[in-house]
Amino acid sequence: MAAKHVTDASFHADVIASGKPVLVDFWAEWCGPCRQIGPALEELAAELGGDVEIVKLNIDENPDAPTRYGVRGIPTMILFKNGTPAATKVGAAPKSQLKSWLVGELA
Repeated sequence: MAAKHVTDASFHADVIASGKPVLVDFWAEWCGPCRQIGPALEELAAELGGDVEIVKLNIDENPDAPTRYGVRGIPTMILFKNGTPAATKVGAAPKSQLKSWLVGELA
């Protein structure tokens, strides 16, 4: 299961109203670290797809959600549980660190 792309328009339906935890990756095309963690997030989407949905939101095309959730630097990943932000991680990290952070937050 690959990471899904969401927009400001679909954010409520895809993230807030989701029946399971959703990790939102706030990113942009020009962001090197964002591109660096992209493949790791895709792999985690496949590995953890039963427990969490991983989605990507391009901040240049969708300015509302990043503003609403105080995203100041990218990549920023916010884990939403029951429609509310439960945990935030800012900056690139190796896949192993991203996975251990995410699994720990889901526990």
